[in-house]
Amino acid sequence: MEEKKENKQIRNFVIIAHIDHGKSTLADRFLEITGTVPKDKLIPQYLDAMNLEKKHGITIKMHPVRMIYRPSPILNPESEILNNLERRNPKLEIANSEFILNLIDTPGHVDFTYEVSRALAAVEGAILLVDATQGIQAQTLSNLLLAKKQGLKIIGAINKIDLEVSDLETKIKELADLLKINSQEIVLVSAKSGKNIEELLEKAVKEIPEPKIDLVSPFQALVFDSHYDPYKGIIAYIRTFKGRIKKGEKIVFCAAKTESEIMSLGYFSPQPKETDYLQSGEIGWLATGLKDPNLVKVGDTVVQKKFSDKKNLSSFILPGYQEPKSMVFAGFYLASGEDFENFKYALSQLKLNDSALNFIPEKSEILGRGYRLGFLGMLHLKIIQERLKEEYNLDFVITNPTVPYKVWLKKDKNFLIITNPSEWPKEEDIDYTEEPWVKMEIIAPPQYLSAILGLVNASRGEEVNTLTISERLMISCQLPLAEVIKDFYDRLKSVSSGYASLNYEFLGYKKSELEKIEVLIAGKVFESLSKIVFKAEVEKEAKSLAKKLKDLLPRQNYAMAIQIKGFGRIISRENVPALRKDVTGYLYGGDRTRKMKLWAKQKKGKKKLLEKADIQIPTEVFLKIFSK
Repeated sequence: MEEKKENKQIRNFVIIAHIDHGKSTLADRFLEITGTVPKDKLIPQYLDAMNLEKKHGITIKMHPVRMIYRPSPILNPESEILNNLERRNPKLEIANSEFILNLIDTPGHVDFTYEVSRALAAVEGAILLVDATQGIQAQTLSNLLLAKKQGLKIIGAINKIDLEVSDLETKIKELADLLKINSQEIVLVSAKSGKNIEELLEKAVKEIPEPKIDLVSPFQALVFDSHYDPYKGIIAYIRTFKGRIKKGEKIVFCAAKTESEIMSLGYFSPQPKETDYLQSGEIGWLATGLKDPNLVKVGDTVVQKKFSDKKNLSSFILPGYQEPKSMVFAGFYLASGEDFENFKYALSQLKLNDSALNFIPEKSEILGRGYRLGFLGMLHLKIIQERLKEEYNLDFVITNPTVPYKVWLKKDKNFLIITNPSEWPKEEDIDYTEEPWVKMEIIAPPQYLSAILGLVNASRGEEVNTLTISERLMISCQLPLAEVIKDFYDRLKSVSSGYASLNYEFLGYKKSELEKIEVLIAGKVFESLSKIVFKAEVEKEAKSLAKKLKDLLPRQNYAMAIQIKGFGRIISRENVPALRKDVTGYLYGGDRTRKMKLWAKQKKGKKKLLEKADIQIPTEVFLKIFSK
């Protein structure tokens, strides 16, 4: 264990940026400069520990790390800030000091905005990083807004200046105007080569305020993440705001009203390292010994038990963010039908590390037992699917993703939130329906405006406005979330040759004409294939689904009718013909009557087979139906 020195100064900060603007590489350089990780062990994107993060080249989980920084008083003649226009030596102002730097590397994709919001609640400052070749993107603006809401000190930096950038001065002015600061204050860096990285770190140390230290009040901390350890139980990641806590002391999680004794505690360096205590202003972890994932909630406040009881816990709860709400739902069913207990266990473990994941059990008439999972977006769904595959060796059939619809009932003027088409009420019981909408911002070069507006219009977009940002356009609009989760992002990249970026946030519910379509095969309803569709698109969807089923369903000894039902009637139909066998093949010549009798007998037999048949859809057909 390591004993703390009380004279160390603390700085808590995050790196925020649009996806692929260099956050993780910048974090690598900070680890190198501070000597937190030896240079020979510093692999690229060191903090991105998950295999999926390295596979996709993106940050999925936030990663906290404590670094010790000791600035040197030696003047660096190579120190450059802003195109050689200014030379300075900030080391002289903070020399002979020692700083504890708590850094949190955050994700950049829109689906993981909740990760960013948790990190921002635990720090006092943020480095806003912008790619010099791309400039300000949609997620840059979104993350900046989140940081401003938290009242953080924001330091602007432009990355990848080692590349050929013809309009660098324009990019600098763009960022300076966005932050409402002088262009001289923007730091130009190359996270890859290390150029000006120490200058950026020094600027962060100088300008990000030290956390308020309160060692007198009772211990109070915010839980901003957690994971499960088979020996130590739930490990809670905390930011301590007041007091001090030691191993062996008893704590209470206020919202869950869960009591626990601290088995051990410490900080991330970047691997977990034990220490004697955690105190006000610090970021670290607590080993709780708790085994039930539901007992520790992200966003909860943890306090010392001796200063609280169950009656006054609400008075200790820290203000902050709310738990994220799932906006995309899909049924997950094991492809093999086995390992259901392992599936249940895997979800409970992932929930600890990902508070935005929600799940409830459900059953399909074809696929058996499964779970309906809730996600923040389609990338979130894909990442969870891949984690279940890689970490728990589970393969799935996944049903059509859907959004939460609001259905208002005639009887009691109340509403239901429907996330599964099988729960859709009868038409005569429905007063009206609503669907979730989002506010979207798209940033793209002006030559793609016409194509993007066409895409927005085809996706039922409304309230479309354009704004010029330097040499690019920002298109703001409102869209139904159901249109966004289909393949809007892929189509946007296609029509903009990959140059457009987007960000969206939940706007609320709007009235919408919605209809449930059902699939009947040989008269049998298959609820797992039901869909909620915008009424104007019902016939198009019905014809497409019927044709797809006709092409995929294996032929039987009897004919099968595929019917798609909507508006209380059959709106599309296809027939799967029966397998043919020539029952008259052995006959030759003579009276045709014998052949006709055999054909009639065959027809009657096929009819009996159909009546007795238990129609089933093979799992591989589901895989093809639900895949794009």
